[in-house]
Amino acid sequence: MPQLTLIIGSKNYSSWSLRPYLALAHTGQPFQEVVVQLAQPDTDETIARYSPSRRVPVLQHGDLTVWDSLAICEYLAETFPEAQLWPEDKAARAVARAVTAEMHSSFAALRQHMSMNLRARKPGKGREPGVAEDIARVQAIWNDCRGRFGQGGPFLFGRFSIADAFYAPVVTRFVTYEVELDAVSAAYRDAVLALPALQKWTEEGRQGPSIARYE
Repeated sequence: MPQLTLIIGSKNYSSWSLRPYLALAHTGQPFQEVVVQLAQPDTDETIARYSPSRRVPVLQHGDLTVWDSLAICEYLAETFPEAQLWPEDKAARAVARAVTAEMHSSFAALRQHMSMNLRARKPGKGREPGVAEDIARVQAIWNDCRGRFGQGGPFLFGRFSIADAFYAPVVTRFVTYEVELDAVSAAYRDAVLALPALQKWTEEGRQGPSIARYE
């Protein structure tokens, strides 16, 4: 099996990097990490060595390079089908892909005003126009998925899937900004926070250097 290497940004701040990291950790496959510190004078030059898009994350699998977090997760699902990164049921799988794609392309206000920062606590901050609507939509997605497909486990589709990997950074944002959640969403938040891979990432992220641009 060719070597798997995941190139990621600073763990305290890089929500895009966290998503494929969780998916890759879930496969159980050994992999190497290359962490590129963001917002440094040589950041762009360093990332360009790995990524044609000049962005992280990037997956290297032997001679293959895959960039973009969703493309990486899809590749992992195809390469390691035993990990069951998408739900087995066709309808559940379609919805899982839809909510994952929505997370990938939407929620601009939440992303802008509640940026990921694992070590910070900012209660009451980030409540700019559009953020409340994004928070409500996220909770609606979580409630719908848990209600229709969540039997058999604590995650959106019961077992852990790519959808959970994509919403994990939102979970951390809700902790950082102390967002009050309904009962179903709070239980789901706690299940995601209990993931060993997320706990490892969070511990390492909090120990990383502080970057003024993101603080």
